[in-house]
Amino acid sequence: MPTTDDLLARTLREEAGPLVARLSRRFGDFDLAEEAVQGAVVEALTSWRRDGPPDRPGAWLQVAATRNAMDGMRHRDRQRALAARAGAAGGTYDPADGTDDRLALLFACCHPALAPDARLALTLRAVVGLTTPQIARAFLVHESTLAQRIVRAKRKIVSAGIALTVPPEADLTARLDDVLAVVYVMFNEGFVSSTGPTQDRDLAADAVWLAGVIATSLPQEAEAWGLAALLTIQHARSRARFADGDLVLLRDQDRSLWDHDAIAEGERLIERAATLRRPGRYQLQAAIAAVHATGASWAETDWLQISLLYEELARHDPSPVVRLNRIVAHAQVAGPGDALAWLETLAGPLADYHLFHATRAELLAALGRDDEAAAANRRALELTANDAERRLLATRLHRRPMSDGS
Repeated sequence: MPTTDDLLARTLREEAGPLVARLSRRFGDFDLAEEAVQGAVVEALTSWRRDGPPDRPGAWLQVAATRNAMDGMRHRDRQRALAARAGAAGGTYDPADGTDDRLALLFACCHPALAPDARLALTLRAVVGLTTPQIARAFLVHESTLAQRIVRAKRKIVSAGIALTVPPEADLTARLDDVLAVVYVMFNEGFVSSTGPTQDRDLAADAVWLAGVIATSLPQEAEAWGLAALLTIQHARSRARFADGDLVLLRDQDRSLWDHDAIAEGERLIERAATLRRPGRYQLQAAIAAVHATGASWAETDWLQISLLYEELARHDPSPVVRLNRIVAHAQVAGPGDALAWLETLAGPLADYHLFHATRAELLAALGRDDEAAAANRRALELTANDAERRLLATRLHRRPMSDGS
């Protein structure tokens, strides 16, 4: 039976975004609508935890948000103007439009006119339903700083006339890439928080859900299916990634703890994407994750296939991080010496990336160059703020063969 917080999280995923879009259309004011829903979320956090959830959670949230919007109208002394705009916009709502509302709101929150850091914060608040304190804690940003960031983003939406609509087909692919990137960042922050503290909301699970919303709403977009597949497979390993608060690398994870039904679902999503015959980086990353997830063990993983998939991925995304991951896979096929020589070519662009130094440490250790490995490991430790990763790096007294991550 789901807990009150589980029910609240599910309700907010389903209701928060559509509510913002509906109230925005009804009252003609995005800022008013978003603040009204956020207020209802805060009320729900207090009331539901204290008194238990209502019989109809979605209806409760809608009533609370609508009441807040009406109060906001009166407080701003704009009742007549907003009522006139509401009448012009039409206040009707078709429940079948819920997914479209979420998608339209997501495209608005991820608009290229907004600053990149504001896109994620606004998406988490308006679409997913997280509160400002939750988001601030997740990213170790002062609450007032984050609130200002969100306020600026909402003002930009209003001043630039950004519509709460899905872009026309001619602009969809370019705009979709921004949306998918925000969801991917959200998942990665939940997968291994860049800041360390335990979250009071599972960002990774929210991102998996949001990727599914996008894919099912845009069924002809192969990369949307690819991202949904990638996040589904990666999240399937979540129960095995930590033990007593410590990070467990992929090679050491208890594979019986993986959600194999979710892995199979991820494979089906890859196949769904493949039918569209438009390969891209998210699909290739999903294919790599699937090879890892279906290997009987670390030793029995098809490293040659993974190496070839990374080679193809580098053609779509030649970024230094992709090249680093390609080297990690290559080390399993060709050995640490060849991989280390290749790795040194990334020393410039990845000088401040902790996983570059952690990878270098493992390659050096595999070659018996222990002093150099220790120095690289210390540098990796200096560059990460994640508590679990810091503990892992600090306690590596004996070097091991290469690990492909967590």
